[in-house]
Amino acid sequence: MKLPNITEYGSHRDWLIAACVAVGVYFGLRLIGFVITRYISSMAKRESIETDDFVAQAFISRTKPSFLLIFALYAGCLYLRLPKQTDRLVGVMALIALFLQFGFWGNGIITYWFSQRAKKKAEEDPGSASAYSVINFLSKAALWSLIIILLLDNLGVDITAFIAGLGIGGVAVALAVQNILGDLFASISIALDKPFVVGDFIIIDDLMGTVEHIGIKTTRVHSLSGEQLIFSNNDLLKSRIRNFKRMYERRVLFQIGVTYETPYEKVAAIPTMIKEIIESLDQTRFDRAHFFKYGDFALIFEVVYYVLVPDYNVYMDRQQSINLAIYRRFAEEGIEFAYPTQTVHLKKPEDKS
Repeated sequence: MKLPNITEYGSHRDWLIAACVAVGVYFGLRLIGFVITRYISSMAKRESIETDDFVAQAFISRTKPSFLLIFALYAGCLYLRLPKQTDRLVGVMALIALFLQFGFWGNGIITYWFSQRAKKKAEEDPGSASAYSVINFLSKAALWSLIIILLLDNLGVDITAFIAGLGIGGVAVALAVQNILGDLFASISIALDKPFVVGDFIIIDDLMGTVEHIGIKTTRVHSLSGEQLIFSNNDLLKSRIRNFKRMYERRVLFQIGVTYETPYEKVAAIPTMIKEIIESLDQTRFDRAHFFKYGDFALIFEVVYYVLVPDYNVYMDRQQSINLAIYRRFAEEGIEFAYPTQTVHLKKPEDKS
């Protein structure tokens, strides 16, 4: 097998220059990266500079050595008279490497930006991590789609026909995976509108629990009984959701009944008694107490008050204190609670004789 004569593609001097250029470009770029990294490290020790951190994470750490090697070889080949096919192959390799490197840099920029935003929002909004993860994923998908389209366009591929084909295929794929896409768009809606976030206590129909994770397809909720509930995002948004974490205060309505034998004066005084009991407790606000209606076996009173904190245990503690205080006060006043009773009136038939 006859080996090609390298002098056909340039003189020995050209090959030497090409080799020197390739080596020089490669190590020169590595040296620049090393110097920048050392500079950023030294600056980070003295003071926190966000721009330096951005350059380090988004560009320096994302620069691939393989890209530097291909770029150096391409720069060296410019000094040689390579065959047309070989020259085109080298150019295509350099173009692919360049676009991939742009993709890695863009990926780093997106990752850095979303990580910084999520870090700043983490304390004030625990659910922002889930929101940013969804948008981060979609941003990267859009970036790489654009990179691939631009790369194919520069390689001579008919982008118009390609995009048209993608459009037709996209419709078919969308019909096949419409449930998945529905969950995806539902997750975007949850991320942007935030009807609930991680850590919220929610009730969906007859199921309840604390939100643990909001994903691209499902949301996971830790129920009160201990098991994990998994909801499809699309189905979740179609449901009626009650978010108790965002409750600022709790409205409480309850009714009590007293016997019909209760004297008028004491019936009229009951709303005032209940008002005094509720107003004597902390973390409560009295709203109203009324003689509501005549029941089947009791005089019904309706009471409304507010617990000024959303905590359920605090609500139960206040309700228990109110119930005990009403029980004691009624016992002192001689007022009896009503319970289901029936009075049977017997009438002796008249003697018609």
